[in-house]
Amino acid sequence: MLVASLAACTSSTGAPVVPSSTEKRGPTGTVPAGLERFYGQSLTWGDCVPFARTDDDGNTFKNPDARCARLTVPMDYANPGGATATLALLRMPATDQGRRIGSLVINPGGPGASGLGTAVRSATQAKGSELGKRFDFVGFDPRGVGASEPTIRCLTDQERDAERAEDDELDASPQGVAKVEAEQKDFGDKCVQRTAEGAALLASMGTRDVVKDMDVLRSVLGDEKLTYLGYSYGTRLGTTYAETFPKNVRAMVLDGALDPEQDVVEELVAQGEGFQQAFDAFTQWCLRRQDCALGQDPAQVLQNYWNLVRPLIERPMDLGEGGRRLSYSDATTAVIQALYAEELWETLNKGLADLQRQRPRILMLLADSYFQRDKSGRYSTTQDAFTAIRCIDDARVTDHALVLEAQKRYKQAAPFLDDGLPASPALDACAFWPVPNTSEPHLPNVQGLPPILVVSTTGDPATPYQAGVNLAKALGGALLTYEATQHTAFLQGNSCVDNAGSAYLVDLTVPPQGIRCA
Repeated sequence: MLVASLAACTSSTGAPVVPSSTEKRGPTGTVPAGLERFYGQSLTWGDCVPFARTDDDGNTFKNPDARCARLTVPMDYANPGGATATLALLRMPATDQGRRIGSLVINPGGPGASGLGTAVRSATQAKGSELGKRFDFVGFDPRGVGASEPTIRCLTDQERDAERAEDDELDASPQGVAKVEAEQKDFGDKCVQRTAEGAALLASMGTRDVVKDMDVLRSVLGDEKLTYLGYSYGTRLGTTYAETFPKNVRAMVLDGALDPEQDVVEELVAQGEGFQQAFDAFTQWCLRRQDCALGQDPAQVLQNYWNLVRPLIERPMDLGEGGRRLSYSDATTAVIQALYAEELWETLNKGLADLQRQRPRILMLLADSYFQRDKSGRYSTTQDAFTAIRCIDDARVTDHALVLEAQKRYKQAAPFLDDGLPASPALDACAFWPVPNTSEPHLPNVQGLPPILVVSTTGDPATPYQAGVNLAKALGGALLTYEATQHTAFLQGNSCVDNAGSAYLVDLTVPPQGIRCA
């Protein structure tokens, strides 16, 4: 129900002002006792540009169809009368409102990534299709993330630059381990000190609480049941929502799955194997080219790669601007960034070739893209949020022997990421995190859940294929296999994947068992 609206007008500068409107569509569906005011709140939709937190956001949010709002949720669901947080929302409306089914709620993963721009890009990809005609695409920034308030903030831009340049984590000596662990503890302390609401926000940023926010969002959007699209870590949100509110699910596409039972050590090793598989695919592509930066001999490719990047450990390469230098960790981060999608392989090959010529700019740009650092040197809060969410979603690892074994296994799983130095037993930030974890991996109990669709890509480097197989089995859902080397697939241009996923979301038609796309 539309309860109030403002007409479009023009500002004193002559720029058009995006009209705002206030809607009240909830409460809808099941409403937990004591949360009525949250489930039945109104939303005021307006200009998205003030929600931009990066240069890319600023451009994306100028889409004339995009409207943004804030959703209020309790900071602590055990105390709904206490402090609150607001989530940033972005909606791209269904193009056939007369046949609108409801909202497709989207999360791009991370954890810690903003979902607002993803809604714009996904709706643009789906424009003209039945999916685009019949669903509003709604992206959200989870609590503490992006444009949501309060927002986590741990490191300054200068501190993040310094951290990337130092490569401290490569020193496995007792002194090196002590230094790294002191820095990791200091990171958590800074998150508490520099974040509004401090430890209270950190304690509530886990998946356990975010899925409760998603149920509030479902109701406020006017949907009796949730229709959801989750990528990567967004599949953990979907899995946990399905376990917490199985009867509130209409449909879910979970693409690029996290294995629900896998602990952090096994996940690390599996991801190493996934990135090695993608690196091998890249080198096979590269070897077919006369300009391959890694040479023409398959037996020498790995050594040639090591010869390029390992010298950066002792001699980071001067970028020639602002005193920045390409470190070993930045170079490997750049390679990892390029392995997420085949369309970046051309750039990676050129970046490695330039590195041979003492030109590190392309690799630094790839690393900056991974860390979401813009041209002015500003970082998004994605990396801060990533650590905060990971630390509260998993049991902390405090056993140095276990960490050492995990690092050794990781180097064996991903030889291209082996720095040639002894593995370090240094504990990460989660071992010193200032608040306890609120969940941990487990087999979900989803009795009453309708059929869901898991999409898993055979050459996915970040969320390996088998994790999707395992998630589909755990949820009793259907599995769509995409044969490619990239991270996630739905609404990214493959008609087989897009048609199957869209038919499921629109008509609830589950694809046939064993479906494969290429």
